[in-house]
Amino acid sequence: MTAHPEVFPIHRFSGSHRAIGRAYGEACAGAAARHRDLALDRLHERSGIAPARALAAALAYRPFVVEHAPFLDEEVQGVAEGAGLTLAEAYLLQLRAELAVVTPKGREAEAGDECTTFAVLPKATADGAPLVGQNADLPAFYREISVVVEFAPDDGPAVLMLTPAGQVSYIGINDRGLGVFANYLTCDGWRVGFPRYLFSRLALTHDTVDAAIAAVRAVPRASSRNLIMLDATGVAADLETTPTRDARLDPVDGLLAHSNHYVAPELLAEERSPERWVANSRLRLARMEALLTQERGRLDGGTMQAILRDRAGCPDALCRMPADDGEADIITFASVIAEPTRGRLRVAVGPPNEHPFVPHEFSRTPAARLALKSPTLRS
Repeated sequence: MTAHPEVFPIHRFSGSHRAIGRAYGEACAGAAARHRDLALDRLHERSGIAPARALAAALAYRPFVVEHAPFLDEEVQGVAEGAGLTLAEAYLLQLRAELAVVTPKGREAEAGDECTTFAVLPKATADGAPLVGQNADLPAFYREISVVVEFAPDDGPAVLMLTPAGQVSYIGINDRGLGVFANYLTCDGWRVGFPRYLFSRLALTHDTVDAAIAAVRAVPRASSRNLIMLDATGVAADLETTPTRDARLDPVDGLLAHSNHYVAPELLAEERSPERWVANSRLRLARMEALLTQERGRLDGGTMQAILRDRAGCPDALCRMPADDGEADIITFASVIAEPTRGRLRVAVGPPNEHPFVPHEFSRTPAARLALKSPTLRS
C-alpha cells in the first residue's frame, strides 16, 4: 500500500478549459493513472464489472456533459491528453457509483454512509464570516490520489477544490463567494445522464445559491446527490436530489447540516439505503447539529476543526478511523472547511484528528471580497 501524504499537494492552472485539463493531467498523471486502476479494480471486485464493460459504459455519459456543460467535456478531454489516458478512462474518473449500481452486487456495495456536511451563516459565526464544508468519507485509498487544485479559466469564475486526481469536479469554492459541498444519497431510478460529481462544478459557475440550484435542476441528472451551498449574499441551502425530483432545505437559526439520508418530507419515500447505514447517517447528522448549536455564535475555522475531529459515538462518529468498521474500507479521507467570502479552504488529510488543516487561497484576490462592499452579487 502506498503511504498517504501528510498534506495534499496543490496545483494551479489557468487558460482555456482544454489547456487547464491538459496541464492538470500532465501534473497529476501518475495519480490519475492510479485513480483509474483503483477505480477499475474496485468496480470489478465489488460490483463484478469487468474493465472493458466499465470503460464502455463511462462514455455513454459524455453526450449529456457535452450538451449541458461543454466546458467540462473540454477539461476531461484535456485530462486524457495530459495524463496519457483514453477518453473513456478520463470519463471513468468522473464517475463511480453510477457505473457500480448496474448490478445488484454493486448496488449493495455502493449503498453506504459517506460524508457529513455543514453550513453556517454569518449570524452564527464568531466573526461574521460564513462557513461551509465537510468531512469527506470514501475508501482510504483516496488519501493517496487526491489533490487541491485551482482552476482559473478565461471565461468564468476561478474555482479552488479538493478532488481525486483526474476528476474535474468534487467539492470547493469559487472566487465569487459560492461554496459547494456534497453527500451521497441512495434512491432508485439511476440512469445514464449528467454525472453527479459534475453537479458541483456546474453549480460553481454561478454566483448565488439560487442560480446554482436552478442550474442543477435544469440538467437530466444521472443519479442522486445532496448539495449544501452557501454564497456571499448570506444565503445557504441544501438541495436533496433524485434523478427526477429534488427538495430544498434552508438553515434554522443560521445553521444547516446533512449526512447520507433523505430529510425533506417529500423525499423520505425515495430512501433506499440499508437501515444500518441510515442509522449511522442519522447519528452523524444529530451529532453535527448538536455541536453546531452548542457553539453557535463562536463558530470559526478553529472551532470547526475541533467539530470535524469529533470521535464521539464511535463507530458512528463524525471523524471516521480505519478500524471503525471491519466490513468496509470507508474512512474520513479528507476534511475541508471553507470561508468562501475570504477565498479560503482549510484542508486536512484524513482522519483529521491525525493531520493538520492547511489553508489554501486563490492566486488573485477573489471577486467575492471586492463585492462585499456592495449589497449583493449578481448571478
